[in-house]
Amino acid sequence: MALKKFKPTTSSQRFKIISAFDEITSSKPEKSLLAPKKRTGGRNSEGKMTMRYMGGGHKQKYRIIDFKRDKEGIPATVKSIEYDPNRTARIALLFYKDGEKRYIIAPHGLKVGQELLAGKGVSPEVGNSLYLSEIPFGTVIHNIELRPGQGGKMARSAGSYAQLMTREGKFAIVKMPSGETRMILQTCKATVGMVSNVDHSLEVSGKAGRSRWLGRRPRVRGVVMNPVDHPMGGGEGRSSGGHPRSRKGLPAKGYITRAKKKSSNKYIIEKRKK
Repeated sequence: MALKKFKPTTSSQRFKIISAFDEITSSKPEKSLLAPKKRTGGRNSEGKMTMRYMGGGHKQKYRIIDFKRDKEGIPATVKSIEYDPNRTARIALLFYKDGEKRYIIAPHGLKVGQELLAGKGVSPEVGNSLYLSEIPFGTVIHNIELRPGQGGKMARSAGSYAQLMTREGKFAIVKMPSGETRMILQTCKATVGMVSNVDHSLEVSGKAGRSRWLGRRPRVRGVVMNPVDHPMGGGEGRSSGGHPRSRKGLPAKGYITRAKKKSSNKYIIEKRKK
């Protein structure tokens, strides 16, 4: 995947760096796998704003993604690699031998025409979905289930991946993208490879309007608010704002918000990096 830089013909083009979209092979999505996507603008059922800085943006259709990969033993051919406005990763359209079509998150290096498989006894090649009990140690994986049959929940964003370290008893030890090492049941599935669009983190929008197209409204800093609106507000002139914290008063920058008595804490071997 390549990035596209622009000549500074205008102030918005000066720092603009976007994807070249050279890996995308189709511009029209599969109609049978589209669903309507209603916008809330950050409002709840009563019309009250519960999430700030949301609203506007281009109209989008949701692409139904197969996170479960439960068509076991049926080969599928990659028909196209497509852009998905709902996620940072690219998606791949699969045509199964029985005639069904499904979208999956496209791993890095997946090519059109490649054949993919899921289930037991499948070779650990890029794009194949296997049980953690059958994946070799050190393999890079993504779209990892946390409960058997639940569907992939972890390592689904652009360029992210986890690594299978070892197995102990009925658990597999997986190092997560955050650096956390945790136990996951060996009966859970994962897909081999790294998620596509690896250069996404290097993109620069170049102007505020591109954020508006994505449905993001201007974010107001806490230090410029009044004391009644934010703990960091108030003061004469441009004051620093004191200790960084959220609007509700929770400390930021290093304060651990994970519940101490959370049931899944027992599966974490090593906590994520601060």
